[in-house]
Amino acid sequence: MGVYLVLFFISSSFFSVLLLRHVPVTVTPYKVYRMVGNLQEYGLKIKSKWTRIDDISPLMVVAVVSTEDGKFMQHRGFDLDEIKKTRKERKSGKRFRGASTISQQTAKNVFCTPHRNWFRKGLEAYFTVLIETFWDKKRIMEIYLNVIEIRPCVYGVGSAAKLVYAKQASELNSYEASMIATVLPNPYTMNIEKPSRYMVNRAANVRSLMNKTGKIDLGNKKNNKNNDKLR
Repeated sequence: MGVYLVLFFISSSFFSVLLLRHVPVTVTPYKVYRMVGNLQEYGLKIKSKWTRIDDISPLMVVAVVSTEDGKFMQHRGFDLDEIKKTRKERKSGKRFRGASTISQQTAKNVFCTPHRNWFRKGLEAYFTVLIETFWDKKRIMEIYLNVIEIRPCVYGVGSAAKLVYAKQASELNSYEASMIATVLPNPYTMNIEKPSRYMVNRAANVRSLMNKTGKIDLGNKKNNKNNDKLR
């Protein structure tokens, strides 16, 4: 019986990953879990608007790569250097940073729940390998920008652009892109509609990083080492 369950899980996970190469990601375990957890405060509502990557401002891509995963275009799902740094910080007792890449965050947001345990981390790693194998970087980024939670119950850059800035995702400027990137670590304590002084300063730092990163061509894996400045 156990063998059949394992085979079913493997086959269904492969099927899901292959299917999502081509169809929009709408309902996810992560969203359902959040909705149930937020039921008393926010009710049964989720704001989510699927937006094609070609309809999202390139500045948004640069903002999240600059802040979340500088080696996104080079790695195969895991940033080994960041993992080593995090382990050293943990051993030394220092406050350590997260080492999750955009690929790992996408795997978590699409296939897992927010639980913090080793089972979820293992599941996240498994799906990270699958999406890095069967999706290209452009598709990973497209799905990531559509499933990130930017405000409680608000998912995706398209929804945030409309609700917060009253514009299309393609029209986001560098300030707006940097502010969205700023709230990603914790959209429940950072209010994108009423940014604190810390958030404003953090967003300014994000824009500085964006300029150093330069333009990003999601179709070019050797990219991200260019010196093209943002305009």
